Amino acid sequence: MLEIRPNCEACDKDLPADSAQAMICSYECTFCQPCVETKLLDVCPNCGGAFSPRPIRPQTERRAGVSLTRQPASDKRVNTAYSESELKAFAEQFQHIPAGER
Repeated sequence: MLEIRPNCEACDKDLPADSAQAMICSYECTFCQPCVETKLLDVCPNCGGAFSPRPIRPQTERRAGVSLTRQPASDKRVNTAYSESELKAFAEQFQHIPAGER
């Protein structure tokens, strides 16, 4: 089950569970759409993979035990250990490789 992390790892922008701006890689590294597009160039700085929109967990329990209320989003904030220039340099190395071939 996804953690649904509460913030962008690059700029620390709040990304609530219902945010349409949250993007994740296959390891669930979480960044906001503006950072993915401008700083990260669709390259995850942690694994080199690509990003997809983070799914939005339903707020209403339509099946027993399955909802944001029963399975809340994480409140643990995660921030990258890399500087903005390190993020950009890493992304520039791999942006030309199609996501499925990275």
